[in-house]
Amino acid sequence: MTLTALRIDGGQVPSQYGARAARQEEIMRLFEAIIEANQRAARGDTRAGVHVSEFAASLPVVALTCIDPRLNKLMPGVLGVPEEQFIWLRNAGNIITGSLSSTTRSLSLACAIKGGKEIAIIGHTDCKVCHTSVSDLVDRFRTLGVERARLPDNLVEYFGLFASERQNVIKAVDFVRNSPLIGPKVPVHGLLVDITTGKLEWVVNGYQSLASAVPSVQPAARLNIEGPQLTKPAQIAPEAGEEPVPKPKIVPPPAPAPPPVPPVLPKRRAQTRAPWER
Repeated sequence: MTLTALRIDGGQVPSQYGARAARQEEIMRLFEAIIEANQRAARGDTRAGVHVSEFAASLPVVALTCIDPRLNKLMPGVLGVPEEQFIWLRNAGNIITGSLSSTTRSLSLACAIKGGKEIAIIGHTDCKVCHTSVSDLVDRFRTLGVERARLPDNLVEYFGLFASERQNVIKAVDFVRNSPLIGPKVPVHGLLVDITTGKLEWVVNGYQSLASAVPSVQPAARLNIEGPQLTKPAQIAPEAGEEPVPKPKIVPPPAPAPPPVPPVLPKRRAQTRAPWER
């Protein structure tokens, strides 16, 4: 069975789950609801869907996928997100080569300009880029008239070739999560979609990454001093009842001793000889 689309703003909670499931759904976050509905649909539940109206604060979603045309019929239906709330970026192999790469820049602009709230790196099974070796790639370029000498020396690094779709997603998420261009409160998820069935695997839970992130150290408070002087660090007042800590006196180093003066030798007096001694 191929899962092509979830119901949008539909899908009642099955009665067998009872009130407990309804309470859990109330505190679900967007991608938790997406994965839960996708799994239910994969098991044949035709009522499975995402109530996107309940997750307005988490929309739109910014997604990076591969350029494989087989994804056209799957996205964004398997997520249960309407097209107008789905900002779709694509490249060959959903590859990200660095935290400041052009793809990361596009993801950051999608958040800053288009208002993206959550990011998803979505790989897929049976990726052709994953199954292409370096020698195959050189041969394919040669058929296009591009000789090996015109290609970069390190093809794996330049094109971001990979041997595992799952590891490629994890690597891409890591680059995006650690990019200075991505806001620290933006969840970055990693998913893998089965190209045949449309079933999603949650490879990287972006919510857990946010929860485990170490808070950044805030810079020390600074006090602006009027005039042309530079800003100086704010002085910290002592607590009540504490004696102020005296500032250490800075003693200048002793001046170096002058060089020794060489002794002055007495001048030798010229000797006068008698005429008969000359």
